Amino acid sequence: MDFTPNSTRYNLPSDAVWFITGCSSGIGQGIAKYVTAHPTYRLVATARKTAALDAIADGPRVLKVALDVTSQSSVDAAVAAAVDRFGRLDVVINNAGYSLWGDTEAATEEQERRQIETLFWGTVRVSKHAVRVMRDENPKSGGRQGGIILNVTSMGGFLAVPGGAFYHAGKFAVEGFTEAFAKEVRPEWNINFCIIEPGGVSTNFTGSSMDVCQGHPAYLKDAPARLLEQYMMSSGTASGWSDIGLIAKAIDKLVTSGDRIPIRLPLGSDSYGAIVHEVELVKKDLEDFKELSNSTIPTSK
Repeated sequence: MDFTPNSTRYNLPSDAVWFITGCSSGIGQGIAKYVTAHPTYRLVATARKTAALDAIADGPRVLKVALDVTSQSSVDAAVAAAVDRFGRLDVVINNAGYSLWGDTEAATEEQERRQIETLFWGTVRVSKHAVRVMRDENPKSGGRQGGIILNVTSMGGFLAVPGGAFYHAGKFAVEGFTEAFAKEVRPEWNINFCIIEPGGVSTNFTGSSMDVCQGHPAYLKDAPARLLEQYMMSSGTASGWSDIGLIAKAIDKLVTSGDRIPIRLPLGSDSYGAIVHEVELVKKDLEDFKELSNSTIPTSK
């Protein structure tokens, strides 16, 4: 059986409706500004509080909506408002999130659950609505069925580093969910999924968008997570990070190319390089332990 996702080419309408979560700052805000600058795109910009969306220009093609992705009723209301205003959704970007950083043993259960609730369950809630609207509502507006769902993880959705156990758990979950959902939707619905995996981006991700655990006494100053923290916070680290405007431009090119949509797209040379390296490590382990892996299959008598 062939479960290849995104098997049909996609053509974005010229007046596409973009629905973006987490527009108060960072990547979400950058994409939202890019969309508002386009002469025909329409935008639904969301954040927990609409006052946080002041940096995004107002206008007849812009709808600002309060959205807390951890609340099902809030998600329901935001999607309903978007459909009521524009009649359809063409590009849905699940971007809302933050990182929980620190020693795994030091995290509280409240911190752990809040991280997964935001990163994973928030994406699930919005994605399920997106598929419903793209399949059932879009044709009612006089347009065609279909759309693109972009779930933003990071290179941390493909590989893990010390200090980010629960962040990685949430992002890995989003990637598995996205791959499975992409293989479930029927080709004739013309709904495509893509996992966006940025590397370092010039945002406040290591500032206000980060929750830090108290250090655990068993992990000393030279522990792997401490060394990585020092590197991430050092002044020169961000010099090679991606520009938000170029991230937005790349995403627009992805959805307007008329070509097939890949199931995942690393953005940034750091993300691309790290993922390629991780694939090579996995491949080496597979080869080195191939005999042991296959030893569980009984030999024929």
